[in-house]
Amino acid sequence: MSEYDSMKALHNSLPPFQPLISVALLPYIALILLASTFTLAFYISTIPKTTIPGKEIPLAITASILGGFGVVALFCTVGVYV
Repeated sequence: MSEYDSMKALHNSLPPFQPLISVALLPYIALILLASTFTLAFYISTIPKTTIPGKEIPLAITASILGGFGVVALFCTVGVYV
């Protein structure tokens, strides 16, 4: 029982968690990232198709990364902390 009490005392003495990015900024970050994702997706769908997708692959990877972070920011905005 003394080990539990020492762990409880240690837990109570630690400072609370402070996120690196303010929670108030999350809706704006989500909006910017998701709007960028949709813009890149629209651009990818309108560029002329070539036999070697040299332009499409980097744009698709960028849109995918922006969309992933945008969805995480959106989830955190509505209270689903992932």
